[in-house]
Amino acid sequence: MKVSDLFHYKRPEIKALHLTWIAFYICFFVWFNMAPLATSMLKSVGWLSSDDLRLFAIANVALTIPARILVGMGLDKWGPRRVFSILMVSMAIPAITFAFGETRTQLLVSRLVLSSIGASFVVGIHMTAMWFKPRDIGFAEGFYAGWGNFGSAAAAMTLPMIALNVFGGDDGWRYAIASTAILMAMYGVYYWFAITDGPVGSVHHKPRKVSAMEVSTWADMIKLILWTIPMVGILSVLVWRIEKMGYLDAQWAWVCHAVIAFIVIYQIIQIFKVNLPILRKGVPEDDKYHFNSVAALNSTYFANFGAELAVVSMLPMFFEMTWGLTPTTAGMIAASFAFVNLIARPIGGLVSDRFGNRRFVMLAYMIGIAIGFALMGLMGGTWPLFVAVAVTILCSVFVQGAEGATFGIIPSIKRRITGQISGMAGAYGNVGAVFYLTLYTFVTPSQFFFIIAAGALLSFIVCFFWLKEPEGAFAEEYIVSSVDLALAADQQAGK
Repeated sequence: MKVSDLFHYKRPEIKALHLTWIAFYICFFVWFNMAPLATSMLKSVGWLSSDDLRLFAIANVALTIPARILVGMGLDKWGPRRVFSILMVSMAIPAITFAFGETRTQLLVSRLVLSSIGASFVVGIHMTAMWFKPRDIGFAEGFYAGWGNFGSAAAAMTLPMIALNVFGGDDGWRYAIASTAILMAMYGVYYWFAITDGPVGSVHHKPRKVSAMEVSTWADMIKLILWTIPMVGILSVLVWRIEKMGYLDAQWAWVCHAVIAFIVIYQIIQIFKVNLPILRKGVPEDDKYHFNSVAALNSTYFANFGAELAVVSMLPMFFEMTWGLTPTTAGMIAASFAFVNLIARPIGGLVSDRFGNRRFVMLAYMIGIAIGFALMGLMGGTWPLFVAVAVTILCSVFVQGAEGATFGIIPSIKRRITGQISGMAGAYGNVGAVFYLTLYTFVTPSQFFFIIAAGALLSFIVCFFWLKEPEGAFAEEYIVSSVDLALAADQQAGK
């Protein structure tokens, strides 16, 4: 696939790509509509503090974790068209509720529910994988994610201006946020009628069950359990933080911890229910896959997308406070971190396609992230502003490129559970964001950047030992096993 192909709008797969990245762009615009308006909220609402906004930033990524798991299951069962449309329409409700919230609790709860919109990413990843071949998937996924992710940068660049100049007044930020929610709901309705789940006549390979991911060996089942626990367990960190800030009393906090523990136990039971019959029967050789590769990609997305979510949430205020900038100027500069998505993430996928070794590309990007954030950790008010911006952009090139490389690999690992693998890796991006943003409440910005650099270095080590080059990563078609064919035949007979 070439860049010029993106202008061939009449080709069905290109039309699907553009419809899908626009949907993702709108979702990200809504998801990150708070950060650029943070200082406006503080000035217009006397009962909010900067600590409240830091908590809202954590809440803004929290429920994306279980949402991505559930959405991954829904994708394999119902397909991305329905899931994407319903997600966009339903998430407009908490967005509007946040816009007109009148208490700290109302803002926190609505932001927490709205965080589920982050699951939109894996929906588009799955849709794109249904339209494009393995040899082109890296660039297609990178373009989708890069231009969609730009929604966060667009929000940072435009929302302060819209709030101040279009709506104006103390409540300008409220109307700016509400308008983004209405736009998202309208596009969700349009998306339902404008696209199909892959080319007409194509086979949608579905897993036996969607309640848990299938694995190939007994050891892999244990690994899946170990990697499942933090995905939901990380929410206890958020509950602890909410309790410490006085939003919850101790009794209700324990209730929340108990619910989280119940969900973890339930998910482990589902893993056993799905995989025990499969493993006892034996997995055919042509149906096995390397779960270590899934674990390695979980770590990369923890370290790259988790870092992006965390940094985008704090960067506008960091630039504003460190260099004494206005909110609009700080938002524009901070947007440079996400602005690079337009080029860097598609290039990451393209390099993954063209280089001929997706594993090597992944390793190179993770080292680049570690170096980039280490340099950002050295930034301070004595630095010339243009140098700080240049370092921020350089770091972002590696972050976005690594994200593109991650999802250039995922569709080739195991075709029929692409939704669940995407959901798990995507969830770990939000696990990383919650983890990093929680640490941010205790450390300085410089220490924060160094911590993220250490996370990227650790992911590099995990990938070096665990990540395998996927079989058929550059083939004309995705590998279909004997089990895939049998399941597809059963599904067709059922219809």
